[in-house]
Amino acid sequence: MKYSLLALPAVLLIAAVPLSKSKTTDTKKEDGWISLFDGKTTKGWHTFNKKTVGSAWKVDDGTLHLTVPGNKGYQTEGGGDIVTDQEFTNFDLKLEWKISPKGNSGIIFDVKEDPKYEDTWQTGPECQVLDNDGHDDGKIKKHRAGDLYDLISSSSEPVKPVGQWNQVEIKLNKGKLDFYMNGVNTVSTTMWDDNWWNLVKGSKFHKMPDFTKFKTGHIALQDHGCEVWYRNIRIKKL
Repeated sequence: MKYSLLALPAVLLIAAVPLSKSKTTDTKKEDGWISLFDGKTTKGWHTFNKKTVGSAWKVDDGTLHLTVPGNKGYQTEGGGDIVTDQEFTNFDLKLEWKISPKGNSGIIFDVKEDPKYEDTWQTGPECQVLDNDGHDDGKIKKHRAGDLYDLISSSSEPVKPVGQWNQVEIKLNKGKLDFYMNGVNTVSTTMWDDNWWNLVKGSKFHKMPDFTKFKTGHIALQDHGCEVWYRNIRIKKL
């Protein structure tokens, strides 16, 4: 029996129309996000002021995992802060972290790499990563998880219990700085204005002449001698 197209059920006509490409796939290509960690290797990273990544940093189950085989000063034997190969100016950075009991680490940005600087935090500000209840820094104002370390306390503390994953976003655009913890805007300030330099003057960084003087720099993950995990690290240039 013959049927005209007009007689065909609407469902069959819809099924006959070729499906367009997934919007999700297209968005990933067009939204400008760059993965900084492939989940398999340490490609794109190196230890601060060195060529490669220290042996204490492992890739485990899709995470960048700082192990602690032994201590070397306040850091880990075979560790050290790791930094991105690339430098960034205005950016939106998203990642997840999980800290060990009594653990301490940090996400540092606008880091200037130069042999005259021994540590990443001599030039770059830090989003604190911490076990608030187990580490002594949890007792210090402006040193708790999600704080702009030693400069501004979080407006609230939506941090999850130790051992659970926290989502963090650091957005810096033409001096406007915002931190988000698990979707909550916890820090909002402006860098490099008079108020900013007053904050620096009243902090432990006032003796560091080049602290936050650079508007372009590396992203760093801190080795503070404690076990920590990072994953899903991505950035968008603004």
